[in-house]
Amino acid sequence: MDFIDRIGYDGGATPLEETLAFAAEHGFHYVDFSAETGANRVDNWPDDRLRAVRTVMDRNEIAVTVHTASSVNVAEFAPHVGDAVDAYLRANIDLARRITAHGVVVHGGMHFSSAIDARMEAARDRLLRAVDYAESSGVSLFFENLNWEPDNAEVHYLGHTVEECRYFFDAIPSDRFGWAFTVNHANLVPEGINGFIDSLDVARIGEVRLADNTGEVEVHLLPGQGNIDFPSTFRRLEDAGYRGYYTMAFGSLDEKLAARELFRGYGI
Repeated sequence: MDFIDRIGYDGGATPLEETLAFAAEHGFHYVDFSAETGANRVDNWPDDRLRAVRTVMDRNEIAVTVHTASSVNVAEFAPHVGDAVDAYLRANIDLARRITAHGVVVHGGMHFSSAIDARMEAARDRLLRAVDYAESSGVSLFFENLNWEPDNAEVHYLGHTVEECRYFFDAIPSDRFGWAFTVNHANLVPEGINGFIDSLDVARIGEVRLADNTGEVEVHLLPGQGNIDFPSTFRRLEDAGYRGYYTMAFGSLDEKLAARELFRGYGI
């Protein structure tokens, strides 16, 4: 598949049928979607709906990935609440299996400026359980490097630095535990985009998520509105052997179409 045909987009909470219809009309072969609310809720997928969606996917050669919510704290250790997080991850894995998805994007959770080691351990152990379940289901999980929050913020995401990401990748060597590389998040920390590519295993990447920013705060700008060098990033990944999907996570549908044409002009 040519580089430009590997550019997809995140449909978010838009009903998956609508996202697939737009993707088919405009020649996209990859989409993310969330199963949190509305029509996409993880418990709103009867067999006939799944069959209809898979038919569209197969007819148009579209792969989909289920994207879990970073607001669900994978690092939770409170009684009963932690059990609910396990169930949440299993439900998303079940949906991915039933829909024959490319995979499920997962996260490392968050801490509240205390008990950081305990939170890291809770997240690690929960993701180990999730990977065991995913392996038995034939589903791949992709761990997303999340964004830096200001130092004086109370809440901080785990897995936003190379060191924290490596903690999870070293602990979970499964072939079913890959990486959702979010370049705009990497742009917010000192190691930067190139530091992530240099330090972590490109072979584990299941998707690369795209948006621009200025390296200061977490925003999803259109390409060219920030300081990310997209041609250089694409070339670094492609030269390293990456042949997977890229996910545009910014702007309106029309702006995504325009950005794809911008990327086409890079001649990758």
